[in-house]
Amino acid sequence: MPEKLTLLIHVFATVFMVGLIWFVQIVHYPLFSKIGADQFTAYEKLHQQMTTWVVGPAMLIELVTGVILVKYPPAESTTLTWIGLGLIVLIWISTAALSVPAHNLLAIEYTDTAYHKLVATNWIRTIAWSGRGILVLTLVCRTME
Repeated sequence: MPEKLTLLIHVFATVFMVGLIWFVQIVHYPLFSKIGADQFTAYEKLHQQMTTWVVGPAMLIELVTGVILVKYPPAESTTLTWIGLGLIVLIWISTAALSVPAHNLLAIEYTDTAYHKLVATNWIRTIAWSGRGILVLTLVCRTME
């Protein structure tokens, strides 16, 4: 796949996830506390199913194109592509180790502890994806020079 097309697909996936993670952090997760404990587990199970279809492909595309960009860095940006891949790894680890377990607990029973842990630890992903957004836009600027 040509490097510029890979970069464009990568930028799209990353910028999509930056917007989505900020929406989730500022709007979606805070609304979780308004659902009500008696309806929450059913809501959470549906939330997990539906969210996977939106988040999964974008995260996978971002990962695959991030690996390709490390192998074929645009505009001699090897360091930036490695930093970007490191942030992707951080996001995936945070998702697997913190977000998914918190969601799984909430799918069994709503507790303030699980809810607050989810919201607090999601800042790791929010900050990492924001950094990635800046990084990929920097790669685009370098490519355009």
